[in-house]
Amino acid sequence: MIEATRQFREGLPFPLDPFQEEAIAALDHGRSVLVAAPTGAGKTVVADFACHAALLDGNRVFYTTPIKALSNQKHRDLGRTHGSDNVGLLTGDRSINGSAPIVVMTTEVLRNMLFTGSEALDGVQCVILDEVHYLGDWERGGVWEEVIVQLPQRVQLAALSATVSNAEEFGDWLAQVRETCDTVITEYRPVPLRHHYWVNDRIHDMFRTGGQAGQARRRAAREARAGKPNPDVLMLERQARESRAARGQHRRGKRVPRVRMRWPDRFDVVTELSRRGWLPAIIFVFSRAGCDKAVAELVAGGVRLTDRHEAEEIATIVDTMLADIPPGDLEVLDHASFRASLQAGIAPHHAGLIPAFKEAVEVCFQRGLLKVVVATETLALGINMPARTVVIERLEKWDGARHTLLTPGQYTQLTGRAGRRGIDDIGHAIVLHQRDVEFRRVAGLVRARSHPLTSTFRPSHNLVVNLLATHTMAESEAMLEASFAQYQANQQARADRDRLIDLRRRRQELGEVTCERGDWAEYAALQVAHRREQEHVRREQERARRRDVMELFERAQPGDVWVLPWIGRRGLALVVNARINRNGIPIVDVVADDRRLTRFRASDLEDPPHHWRSVDVPPGNPRNSAVRARMARLLDDLPEAPQSVDAGATPASVDQGLLREHPCHVCPDRPAHEKLQARIDRVTSKISETEEQIRRQTGSLVRQFDARVQLLIELGYLDDVPRPTDRGRLLAGIHSDVDIVVSEALQAGAFDGLDAAELAGVVSMFVHEARSDEVVDVWIPTGRMGRALDAIEDALAAAQAGHRTRGIPALRELDASFAPAAWRWARGGSLDDALVELDLTPGDFVRIVKQVIDLLSQLAHVAPAEIATTSRQAVTQLRRGIVDL
Repeated sequence: MIEATRQFREGLPFPLDPFQEEAIAALDHGRSVLVAAPTGAGKTVVADFACHAALLDGNRVFYTTPIKALSNQKHRDLGRTHGSDNVGLLTGDRSINGSAPIVVMTTEVLRNMLFTGSEALDGVQCVILDEVHYLGDWERGGVWEEVIVQLPQRVQLAALSATVSNAEEFGDWLAQVRETCDTVITEYRPVPLRHHYWVNDRIHDMFRTGGQAGQARRRAAREARAGKPNPDVLMLERQARESRAARGQHRRGKRVPRVRMRWPDRFDVVTELSRRGWLPAIIFVFSRAGCDKAVAELVAGGVRLTDRHEAEEIATIVDTMLADIPPGDLEVLDHASFRASLQAGIAPHHAGLIPAFKEAVEVCFQRGLLKVVVATETLALGINMPARTVVIERLEKWDGARHTLLTPGQYTQLTGRAGRRGIDDIGHAIVLHQRDVEFRRVAGLVRARSHPLTSTFRPSHNLVVNLLATHTMAESEAMLEASFAQYQANQQARADRDRLIDLRRRRQELGEVTCERGDWAEYAALQVAHRREQEHVRREQERARRRDVMELFERAQPGDVWVLPWIGRRGLALVVNARINRNGIPIVDVVADDRRLTRFRASDLEDPPHHWRSVDVPPGNPRNSAVRARMARLLDDLPEAPQSVDAGATPASVDQGLLREHPCHVCPDRPAHEKLQARIDRVTSKISETEEQIRRQTGSLVRQFDARVQLLIELGYLDDVPRPTDRGRLLAGIHSDVDIVVSEALQAGAFDGLDAAELAGVVSMFVHEARSDEVVDVWIPTGRMGRALDAIEDALAAAQAGHRTRGIPALRELDASFAPAAWRWARGGSLDDALVELDLTPGDFVRIVKQVIDLLSQLAHVAPAEIATTSRQAVTQLRRGIVDL
């Protein structure tokens, strides 16, 4: 392959960086390689070489990506480099030139090839795993491990990862499981990155760089992790804090200087970046609605960043790329506003946009026509859209349960988009003032190393039957033992064993407590029994309080007036809404006498509120301030409420006679004895905890695998060998996080007699997950669909019971709220018809329909003939309009 390296190097417009030379040399000598480098460092060059070498040798290469959008982009990029005839695409819902020497695919497609022993693997010289750090993704990360462990040893692996703090550990595992694998790690960025903090009207360097200029300043920016937070910002923050405190305590007639820290508005941000020549820029906003709102605000404010020729070229690109979308759907998609914003040089980019809209944004941005893209974090995943500047509005994002601060790895991934190689001398990362995050903590995100890569791999039912179809039980268990998840567990177990040795030594050094007055061990046992009894009483009281809270919430009705001493001015709260969420937790919305609307879950309160009385609720939506004002006046007119009863009763007394009568109780050295005993107890407890932790870690995945094997034997998916039965072979073709429920429902006849549109609606129940936990009434279009959905719920309940019995983690709950939309779309309804009464963006709609198509395609291969035919028909009816672009 030395000739391949020479030709490849000669064809590049720039010299290779040292880390690229090292990685290419590994591939050149037939070894696998892990490359961990920052975004924008040039990892793709290593993948390009793997493709070049395979073509030169007359072999094949598979290029895998974590998402279909990235696969589509890589297909376009590689097609331009190597010719469209040499590049194919396989993403589950698209198949283009699958026999080409270079095939781009999602990782799931490759995993399925390995399971089935596909002939397509013949002649594959190298597999490229792009964005391999996605292995840490909770939902899909296990697929990467399945591929790495099962890939034939003759196939080289080129794994490309963002910077992670434990790249060496990941590389060691790869070398162990792939026999040979070099690890190449670099933190070098071809374009240095300067970090800034924008507060009030000024952009500050995040770290003190003195009066340096030119190359020295760029070097300081590159070494920001070693820098100190800018003292000017720290001083401003301190002055603002002192100013707030002083103004809150100032005396009448005394003037207090006011120092504020203001968040710049978006118009000022874009204007200043334009003035400085720091465009194009990506502004990250962690909300789809926030992205759309930001773009609308900028356009409405008169921001125009393109000239006439650029605007005309953008219009041509957009009109060409969206030409196949029906006019009615374009109207629903608000195409006119989208087109106008792009012509102004500003565009949104998020998962709520349909793929065609996102692709139009990407093409225009890559051609230098767009100057500002307002995006969610999904843009950070591999999409080739580098900018001169990255702006982060908020460092906190909603993770589905609460707002959390970005990790150092997430910050690095986002800011990695700043700085275009060969165009920019330096990239800029700007964090806007964070009202609730101290500046030192913001600077800490930059200095910290990226987060570690942690395996999320867990055996699924589908994995079990697929492994046992071609391997023995022992071989399957050996493959699980080879996983990164088990490797990390074993590493932790080794560390815990060292800790256990130290704990046992400490325990031996402590010895035993002896008392001249009596048997101390007996007295200590009485103390333990006494403490346990007290703890039991306390827990029973807590259970009683939680039970009282739950009962009150379950009885709550609009109009109830509760006494909550910490809320409002007088501690009065009017219940305006009461319901049970999809997890069975009661929720109430209350309006306090200070007009605030607050939501409580039963789990939020330790003690039950005092239900004082009930009143008639004023009509209107409590989200309206005027309606809340009327509700607050109603509370003001009520007399003073009685004080709520203190629910924290004193714990029941426990007989301490045996303790007092014991001779050790009156020992003058008892405090010293008790102190030593407490130390012994702590060490003994840590020894037990560590021993249990080692037990859980050792062979943990094999135990999970064995539990699923036993369940599948019981359900008839495996025989006693164990090998898959006919039922098991059906399950082997279903790739879903609720695979067992799909299979059980299918074999229970839940899909029998459904037409194509009904089947599409029913199958959507397996893929759609509601963004809200509220229980909503769902209109089911037909009686046959209703009976099918009931049968699926029964299958889910049975599967959950089986999981509980075997100690297998519970399955997620299913949601039928998308069924009417899928049914309407499959029947030929318009996009407007499909989205009616559905709180989803068009992009979400397309994504979910494609997931439904994917599962229907699986059913078409494994279901009985009649249902397989209906599944194929449903796929045809769903795959139209914006879904088929």
